[in-house]
Amino acid sequence: MREPIAKAGRLVVKVGSSSLTTSAGGLDESRLAALVDTLARARASGREVVLVSSGAIAAGLAPLNLPSRPRDLARQQAAASVGQGLLIARYTTAFATHGMQVGQVLLTVDDVTRRSHYRNAYRTLHKLLNLDVVPVVNENDTVATHEIRFGDNDRLAALVAQLVHADALILLSDVDGLYDGDPRRPDTSRVSEVNDPAELADLKIGRTGRSGLGSGGMQTKVEAAMIATGSGIEVVLAAADSAEQALRGDTVGTWFHSRARRRSTRLLWLEYAADSAGRLHLDAGAVRAVVERHTSLLPAGITAVDGSFTAGDPVDMVDEEGRVVARGLVNYDAAELPALLGRSTRDLARELGVEYEREVVHRDDLVVLRRPDHG
Repeated sequence: MREPIAKAGRLVVKVGSSSLTTSAGGLDESRLAALVDTLARARASGREVVLVSSGAIAAGLAPLNLPSRPRDLARQQAAASVGQGLLIARYTTAFATHGMQVGQVLLTVDDVTRRSHYRNAYRTLHKLLNLDVVPVVNENDTVATHEIRFGDNDRLAALVAQLVHADALILLSDVDGLYDGDPRRPDTSRVSEVNDPAELADLKIGRTGRSGLGSGGMQTKVEAAMIATGSGIEVVLAAADSAEQALRGDTVGTWFHSRARRRSTRLLWLEYAADSAGRLHLDAGAVRAVVERHTSLLPAGITAVDGSFTAGDPVDMVDEEGRVVARGLVNYDAAELPALLGRSTRDLARELGVEYEREVVHRDDLVVLRRPDHG
């Protein structure tokens, strides 16, 4: 018995497309109903549940006569538009048989990372839980572009778990856990527990699942587990048909032990899930300041800028050898920075105005990715 899972009072449960749909792409009513039955029992026992559900694009394939998940963005968005309505309608009906209401919450990565959006998502999810409503969360694939590449909702689920202060995250998949190799090979075995990320170093983790309907793979699930466990949240990766046992704390799937106190959602996202929009080249002094002294990055320590980004985007900070040492949310557009490089904020403020007396990347929006070498 996994006691921390069994005692978790607030759960985020993520289910993938392949666990909800038929091979033809339509929603599998029996599988969806079985999942809802399990979640309803958990809710009836006094536990709070947030459901992060993939399946909108997959659910839209059959109505649009699409034989498989489209590769082009426009048809993916069209399928998501049709499928999301079908998906939430099925959840509404299924939970209603248990006397429970659901609330649809469509999020983008910005909604759980950018400060201007973060509070809105936080308030909505917490109010739904306070009203005994089951939030059903999905990425807003219909209008977003970056999110469709984000990874089958796994990492979004981890960020949502952090956002709602969940005790446990249950990742339901078509694979019954993490394996020490390709699970389709007979010479591999399931990893029952992961106590530390270092244990993953020797595993051959790929992107292969058993279905072509999802967009992620084992790599995104492991990244999601690292995000959540790095914020003090227990994680179980299990097969969807073992959902009941996973929520109960039985020894199914793979248990990733929590390993830290709760951390900032933005920093976890930057460390494990962000796609960099550009690169800032730092001199040796700036590298030491950012990596060793944990200070903000100022224009004086930057020697060059690569990429096209706007204020608020994630950027990599690289040392003089081009190695990424940190990542952070930049406070300037790429076009603004070249004229500022190598200059002090005091001089910039005197010449250009007080709005230029600010950090390029504030230390609160920065995560160190590489520690300095010693000896």
